[in-house]
Amino acid sequence: MGKKWTTGTCELCKREEVEITVHHLTPKELGGTFLPTANLCLPCHKQIHALYTNDELAIRLHTLDLLRADHKIHKYIKWIRKQPSTKLTKVTKSNDLKKKRR
Repeated sequence: MGKKWTTGTCELCKREEVEITVHHLTPKELGGTFLPTANLCLPCHKQIHALYTNDELAIRLHTLDLLRADHKIHKYIKWIRKQPSTKLTKVTKSNDLKKKRR
């Protein structure tokens, strides 16, 4: 069964009429299966996972407020808010994240 997308408002960037996916604020692999989730547009969801490890998300970025306040994603949110809802972005892993996963 494929991923299900719905149309709505991204809870992170606040863009409207975007395809949204469910993001587990605490990764499922680290006990977040039944913990809070957020509806995020695909670009925001992909950007989060390109910037942070699951450990970082579970330990220090497990709420939308904590994510919004983090300097790495803050600049991205400011940029994506100005983009049309139809814009899908290309995401690459950050160099810091590449080093952590070696």
